[in-house]
Amino acid sequence: MARNVSRSAKRFQKALNIELKLFGIERLQALKDKGYLMVANHSSYTDIIVLAALEELVFITSVEMGNNPFLGAITRMGGSLYTDRKNPMSLKEEIRKFSDTIASGFKVVLFPEGTSTDGRDIREFRRSLFQIALNENCPILPVCIKYTHLDGQIITDSSRDNIAWYGDMTFASHFMKLIGHSICAEIRFLDITYHPEEKTRQTLSNSVYTQMRSCYLSSNT
Repeated sequence: MARNVSRSAKRFQKALNIELKLFGIERLQALKDKGYLMVANHSSYTDIIVLAALEELVFITSVEMGNNPFLGAITRMGGSLYTDRKNPMSLKEEIRKFSDTIASGFKVVLFPEGTSTDGRDIREFRRSLFQIALNENCPILPVCIKYTHLDGQIITDSSRDNIAWYGDMTFASHFMKLIGHSICAEIRFLDITYHPEEKTRQTLSNSVYTQMRSCYLSSNT
């Protein structure tokens, strides 16, 4: 499923005219043969496309997304893992399942902001799912995704919502606004965290958040 998603994502990337500028790609390549936890910021469904176009990945998404008539079918076909943020009683079993997926050699993607955002900043992370890395003592690869240009022009507050998908936006209406444009996205692979068992969920989360937010706010547009 992850392989099929990656193949499809490459086609969608070209069809949607998304140009990728990659930084620190050697960090991604260093983990090519390992299972690990990838942590990324999240402002649009296009985040999944640009990441899956680069690697065969398994994405953690919400139960609400899985229940969406259209996007839910896509996430199920892609082998996504689901988390129920409204039911803390399910968290322990979810963490076990996600940890087992990495133990099986898969590369799992976590969007710890908990939901997609307007892309102006990176929200504080939810810490609970960082337990996955502690359970498996697997590397954490932070990834900073930033959409910088739309149709060759620097993205501003007036054009940002052509890409960012958040709040009560419907998928169909947003997708119709997205198509027909050219998009430039910077993908920055940041410092890998090895031996996470030496830290706590809080220190892991804070460390990755600080690194990612600093990158997001300082990267040139």
